Amino acid sequence: MSKWKDKYIIGLTGSIGTGKSVVRRMLEHLGAYGIDADALAHRAIAKGAPGYDAVLKTFGRFLLAPDGQIDRSRLGKIVFNDPDALAALEAIVHPLVVQAVDILIRRSPHKVVVIEAIKLLESNLSAMCDAIWVVYSPPEIQLDRLMQNRHMSEKEARLRINSQVPQESRFSSATVLIKNVGTFEDTWKQVAAAWQRTIPTRAESVFPVSQSVKLSLGEVNVQRAGPRQVDEILQVYNQVNGGKTPFTARDVMAAFGERAFLLLKIENNTRGFLGWQVENLVSRTTEIMLDPAIPAAEYLPILIREMEHASSQLQCEVSLIFVPPHLSRYDPLWISLGYTEKKPTELGVLAWQEAALESIQPGSILFFKQLRKDRVLKPI
Repeated sequence: MSKWKDKYIIGLTGSIGTGKSVVRRMLEHLGAYGIDADALAHRAIAKGAPGYDAVLKTFGRFLLAPDGQIDRSRLGKIVFNDPDALAALEAIVHPLVVQAVDILIRRSPHKVVVIEAIKLLESNLSAMCDAIWVVYSPPEIQLDRLMQNRHMSEKEARLRINSQVPQESRFSSATVLIKNVGTFEDTWKQVAAAWQRTIPTRAESVFPVSQSVKLSLGEVNVQRAGPRQVDEILQVYNQVNGGKTPFTARDVMAAFGERAFLLLKIENNTRGFLGWQVENLVSRTTEIMLDPAIPAAEYLPILIREMEHASSQLQCEVSLIFVPPHLSRYDPLWISLGYTEKKPTELGVLAWQEAALESIQPGSILFFKQLRKDRVLKPI
């Protein structure tokens, strides 16, 4: 049993490139609250964060980049080639991560929590979990993912894979073993079946259907979509896109491995959707699709407010909306909702900047809103 009363804690682990984050997002679709412990470790050594000075004192100020942040790639070259250096870094970072995980779990309204950590079994995080889920992929698939998704050279990818413990060494600790070797659908079926089989108390949804309101076109509400709503998302996408770049059901299913969707329902018909993801306590809205026949200025705020509500339930510090060109003319609307137009480099926290730079697309405009003032691993 975990130390958190009335919570069921899943520890999720696996080697680099096996698809742990995809499995975590699948569990989130099923109702779990996801925590990326590795992302928290990055936050712990950001400028002003609790681990910043300790890392510089231990390894030297030559790690500093021109902006005053610790150059993580430079630090990585040191610790991945020196076990003693790695142990010293983990001694600084790990207690801070455990503290942050504890805060997030205690604040979360979710009954099921999943902690993703590449070194879950090597740390005392595993002792805090009710179940251990291990994700496996063959080395050739790991290699392909690292080269395609993270743009590593083959040499660098092989070095990262070989620097980690053999995948098979984790199997004996696994309550659930997920073999992520095929399509998203194949992995989704494994995860959904394991959820039904192993979760003692089903997670209560913290994304209920929003309260209906009466607008010009009838009764309106917003619902959290799941993989069963693929056809509804597909219909709206292809209608708005006009068939220029056709989207398939498989494309939508694959998208569920990266983000969540909110459906705009008018008289029980899906007339729009919003695609957003939460990573490292940052909410990122990267897709907004509305039926051209409905007035955007009237219906868009409903989607945005429900996204903010869901993001707040997930303890997000900020909301970043990447507004596509066809919606950029609604600047007064974004301002009325509390958003400010920003450039990624103008955001005050490194994790926010990195999220913005990763998601922004050519032609899109970034709008920013802070959702909460109290921050995990805040500067000291």
